[in-house]
Amino acid sequence: MSLQRHTMQRDGLDLAWYDTGGPGVPVVFQHGLCGDARQTAEACPLGHRLITLECRGHGASQPGNPDQFSIKTFADDIAALIEQLTLGPLIVGGISMGAAIATRLAVTRPELVRALALVRPAWVTEAAPPNLQPNAEVGALLSRLPPDAAREAFAASSTHARLAADAPDNLVSLLSFFQREPIAITAALLQAIAADGPGVTEADLARLNIPALVIGTGQDAIHPWTMAEQLAALIPGANLRQATPKAIDKSRYLADLHSALGAFFEDI
Repeated sequence: MSLQRHTMQRDGLDLAWYDTGGPGVPVVFQHGLCGDARQTAEACPLGHRLITLECRGHGASQPGNPDQFSIKTFADDIAALIEQLTLGPLIVGGISMGAAIATRLAVTRPELVRALALVRPAWVTEAAPPNLQPNAEVGALLSRLPPDAAREAFAASSTHARLAADAPDNLVSLLSFFQREPIAITAALLQAIAADGPGVTEADLARLNIPALVIGTGQDAIHPWTMAEQLAALIPGANLRQATPKAIDKSRYLADLHSALGAFFEDI
């Protein structure tokens, strides 16, 4: 899948967005925390027009003021992009943080969203859910220690030991953050977003009247299967699917995503 890079201006910042173009069903699909457009391109099936915005401080997008890092800000930026492209309402989705952004958009800007595709959600409605504590922990270490010392401190923690035993894929992702530049932006993102939430209620989710797909996995402490179950139960008529955990076989995980997402997109 070939993504063509473009730039939009928001609040004086250059934000990078990408588009495969073509006649396929247009889908706005968002990356997870500290991810970028490569993650969404990898996750989305071929044959559909993928549009993705790299959120502030991610990929080629400028960070701006770290005090503005929030799911609300990121969702507002994506709403502005959809309006700029005059494509709404369309399918909106994402992975982890991207799923929270999509959920917020469906509730707060329903005229822009015709269907939801939520992969490995890390939030339902609550801000700062306990499953995001490892992200906050890594962010806090990076904010007060040099990267090598921060990684050493994390390696000695009970969180590291727990994830090594129960969720090794989560651990691989967390360890990559100790090398993600700029370190100060990475630390700010991890702490701010781990403490945030989608800003919606269970009643908001119950009022959604659009097709929805929720995909979760096992062996994932940051995105527990129970969270996918809870989210799917709150959205009327949502279809819940389980993918192979990345910790077991990443290629099978991606194949499961492509199959479930492709079928869902075709049905919309």
